[in-house]
Amino acid sequence: MTQKNGLTYADAGVDIDAGNALVERIKPAAKSTKRAGVMDGLGGFGAMFDLKAAGFNDPVLVSATDGVGTKLRIAIDTGHLDTVGIDLVAMCVNDLICQGAVPLFFLDYFATGKLDIDRATDVINGIAEGCRQANTALVGGETAEMPGMYEGDDFDLAGFAVGAMERGATLPRDVAKGDVLIGLPSSGVHSNGYSLVRKIVENSGLDWNDDCPFGDGPLAKHLLEPTKIYIKPTVAALNTGHLKALAHITGGGLTENLPRALPEGLGAQIDLASWSRLPIFDWLIGQAGLAQDEALKTFNCGIGMIAIASAENVDAIETALRSEGIAPVQMGTVIKGDGVSYSGAL
Repeated sequence: MTQKNGLTYADAGVDIDAGNALVERIKPAAKSTKRAGVMDGLGGFGAMFDLKAAGFNDPVLVSATDGVGTKLRIAIDTGHLDTVGIDLVAMCVNDLICQGAVPLFFLDYFATGKLDIDRATDVINGIAEGCRQANTALVGGETAEMPGMYEGDDFDLAGFAVGAMERGATLPRDVAKGDVLIGLPSSGVHSNGYSLVRKIVENSGLDWNDDCPFGDGPLAKHLLEPTKIYIKPTVAALNTGHLKALAHITGGGLTENLPRALPEGLGAQIDLASWSRLPIFDWLIGQAGLAQDEALKTFNCGIGMIAIASAENVDAIETALRSEGIAPVQMGTVIKGDGVSYSGAL
């Protein structure tokens, strides 16, 4: 019987040594995110977390998972990979806090056709930076080298976050007519609406690295501005004891996300003139000729998170937000009805 030449996993396109080298390289970044409750480092089959050591007495766990969407396409095409990890963390932890849960730990999934250690390190260092901003431990993840599934430099990201709150502390709670909507400004487009963003840029005839028509530097720099992580300011607001609700303004914009924080029978009235939009939104809306209704259910339009408080407690909430670097804006009120109505114009 003729002996065939031996094949290896590397011959099939999977380099286990490269994966191990990546784990060693990112260990310092993961270690820098350690917080109270973390029980071990990277490398085990699972990650352990001690809720009592984190300060909880009767905790309820809350989980969230998300990705970055087609914003990744811009990062891959331009080679600027150091901020999409921040986006990944933001999309998960900003959802958790809307339930009243403080994010505790985070895991990532990085899948590619062929592992480039330098590029993967840039991405995961960004994840670690996002975790530091959120006071959340990066406790593990999965790097999947999948030849035949991804072409060239393409890759995909997913994230998974777990948080906790004391039993009975769930948001939203006690939202009532007359409560005030407090807007937390966004840093840019964040991580939603990028299929439309990419179409707008394509139709404009601009390249990612062309001079930005509404700001300094290349267009890609503004489009890749990372999603704002709101954990520290919203935890400060939670600690006042007066916060009633939070709404993370993601896919669906203001129109679709704010009602998720409102009980049945209540809606919201928003004054569109109450905050200044970043130039990127004016350019996108104008370049596409977007109708106002379409813009408001596609983009965050300058508000990345909305807090809700009674009128008598607004000052306390705004003081807490300012203590963590947020410049809040009073943008409307809770009203009887349903959905979101607007006054003014974009």
